[in-house]
Amino acid sequence: MFDKPKFAYKASSIVAILTIIFCNNFALGQNSSYKPVSGTLTGIPIPLSPDPLVNMRWSFPKATDDLEYYHLSPVSFISKSIGSFDMKNFKSKNEIVVNGNGDIRFDFGRVSAGWLEFDSDDMTDSIQMSISEYNEPAILNIGTVHPFKTAVPVRDGNTYRLKLNDLLYEGVRFGWIHIKSHKKQWHLKNLRLVCQIKPTNYNGSFACSDPELTKIWYTGAYTVKLNLLKNYFGAILMDRSDRHSWTGDAFPAQAASMVAFGNYDFVKKNLHNTSNLSNDIASYALYWVLSLIDYVNYTGDTEMATQYIENAEKKLDLAYSHFGKSPKINFYGWDERLGAGFENPNTEAQNAYAMLSIRAWSEFGSLMRTMGNLKEADKYQAFAKEKIQVVRNENSWLKTFGLHAAADAINTNLTNKDETNALLDKNFTDRVNRLSYSSFNQWFVISAMAKAQRYDEAISSIKDSWGGQLKYGGTTQFEVFRPQWNEILSPNDAPPNNQAGYTSLTHPWSAGIVKWLSEEILGIKPLQPGFKSFSVTPHLGTSLTSVKGDTPTENGLISASFDVISGTSQVSIPVGTVAKTIAIPLGKNIARALKVNGEPRPLNSILETETENYLIVNDLAAGKYVFEVKYKKVIEQKPLKQLPWIYKVSAINQDSTTGNNWKLKYGAEGAVLFNQQKKGQHDETLPPYLSKIKMARYADVYSEGFGAIVTKDYNICEQSMTVDLPVSDNKPHRATLYFLDQEKLGRRSAIEIFDLNTLNLIAPIIYVKKYDKGQYVSFNYSGPIRIRINQVRGINVSLSGVFFDKAM
Repeated sequence: MFDKPKFAYKASSIVAILTIIFCNNFALGQNSSYKPVSGTLTGIPIPLSPDPLVNMRWSFPKATDDLEYYHLSPVSFISKSIGSFDMKNFKSKNEIVVNGNGDIRFDFGRVSAGWLEFDSDDMTDSIQMSISEYNEPAILNIGTVHPFKTAVPVRDGNTYRLKLNDLLYEGVRFGWIHIKSHKKQWHLKNLRLVCQIKPTNYNGSFACSDPELTKIWYTGAYTVKLNLLKNYFGAILMDRSDRHSWTGDAFPAQAASMVAFGNYDFVKKNLHNTSNLSNDIASYALYWVLSLIDYVNYTGDTEMATQYIENAEKKLDLAYSHFGKSPKINFYGWDERLGAGFENPNTEAQNAYAMLSIRAWSEFGSLMRTMGNLKEADKYQAFAKEKIQVVRNENSWLKTFGLHAAADAINTNLTNKDETNALLDKNFTDRVNRLSYSSFNQWFVISAMAKAQRYDEAISSIKDSWGGQLKYGGTTQFEVFRPQWNEILSPNDAPPNNQAGYTSLTHPWSAGIVKWLSEEILGIKPLQPGFKSFSVTPHLGTSLTSVKGDTPTENGLISASFDVISGTSQVSIPVGTVAKTIAIPLGKNIARALKVNGEPRPLNSILETETENYLIVNDLAAGKYVFEVKYKKVIEQKPLKQLPWIYKVSAINQDSTTGNNWKLKYGAEGAVLFNQQKKGQHDETLPPYLSKIKMARYADVYSEGFGAIVTKDYNICEQSMTVDLPVSDNKPHRATLYFLDQEKLGRRSAIEIFDLNTLNLIAPIIYVKKYDKGQYVSFNYSGPIRIRINQVRGINVSLSGVFFDKAM
């Protein structure tokens, strides 16, 4: 039924077709109760989806369903040990003849939740196997059974299985076979990735004239689907010791799941599971409340809301008691401006949490009013109005709020036009710094852009954040990401690790984009719980020409398609719902005539915005509608214009030739040499504009003739360290960092530079590799800065000195 894959040794020339095997021929090691996938492949494949089962449908998938499994074969392989592997029968028989020592890497084409195994009845060699989400064997932190995702396989009859944890599965795109000690020729057969999946149908859909946005929607949906476990929404595939339910992470994952799959019963189950779980993070308790509101608005299950009123009130009242008191919030996001995760949640995080509280009170109050619970409605809407006025009375807020607090303020829906524009102009106009480090937080940023009708800017940032992950080679969405990674890495290279620890490339907390695209670009939104009434207002901005898709409801699919070039649009409204408003997009075209289901309609209601115009049709009952618009003037949509990347740091240079002979070249104004004489003692000669240098999250290292500060790998979230230079003026200066890989352990490191006052990123990412003979990294800067150095590969980051000179 499926084509066999094609193979080549050179990665650049590999073109392949995925083989999916739905059968029970091979042993299943995790759980004998797992069944092969029981769905049926139907419909047309969706090439822009990374999900091999995107067009598989199960008859009646339920929240109580157990996981099922399927097998994937590689789409390509590569090996430097060509003579050790006879591949002539691999394409036809999935058989490799092993003739010697060496390594071979297989690419399965996308990340899956699975484990690697093969069969052999004559293997006598000593071998190991590895897996990874990127193109080197994965390494993670301590705290899990196998931080190094390389091990000797476990034998089960004639099956050899890489077992890295009791549940077996990891995030796997790449797999390796390492022949360590060859004894005699043997046959490796039936190499496969065994993949687990929870029966889940794609009841929703999305497509638009920009294939990248379509691919982003399906990639986000696939990311969530991979993390649907038997009883709850998972948060990460790789086992790095945090593979459990995270309540705040589930907010965007559940939102995406509802629009992509319509698996409302499983969302409800997960809300039950997490109702008393905040992970000791203040904002996560409020995200649970917002998830509850989201679920009720999509399903109409007001009984669920009634059941949890008291629970929600406790969370909301706690947030009220926190307001203005700088409570311990523990975490608000991985972005430097938010305190870099758990390192130091700061003023910006406190402001953002305050705004999130106002949003949660306001939205909960609105839901209560819809349900007729006027006491709760009055209470929490009063909370929101009271505290937004408190913020207004602090006249500096429009100047002091950073990106995240500004986004959360706009998302309250309580800022006026002048306030919204002031927050946007301060924080949303710099292409570099309107991006959060994680797509989780970026969801709230683009939501604020949408509320302010800044759709072109939102689409631009989406293409930088989520689109950048696709350009990297991602088939799932990441925990953290910078578009600048694509400037220093080749596709699927090992990513920088950081304050978030070892970077996860399959993190469903980044999937809020799925709901955003369905609600904002396609435009389908509930106005009453359960879509009893709803609106369809697509936002194509100045660049998109068409959009279509489906949103699942308990009453059936709401389907819509719009095309501003042809002028033809269609909307399908299920029984039990009413389309309160249908906004037919015109782009900037000028309409001459409108027909609805072939009948002429007057052009009575036209809505004009800065970037697009609409014909408005109100109060449509259940049925199918075709809208035909004729134009008297056509104005073409324009390609999206991207702003330039602008950085304050300049004259970046790397020097690999000076070695230890630095005195005539670096340090004319001062230097800090770490642990040069003994451990814990740094040699400092600081310039007059710098009274101190501050390091954080590092360990001291000293051996005879060598000193350095290093990151504390393989500890949890210790893959990064910072060096602050709080200079006292704003004049140009030059700093040089000296890296030395003394033990020649293949260290690779990535440098980020931030403004120490705003914590905005002010430099491109600087990649330092092959520094076993020493590497100097120099740059011009002005004002106080923070230097964050992240481990990429090798045992850790190793920094031996910092030198100060006049700016070039």
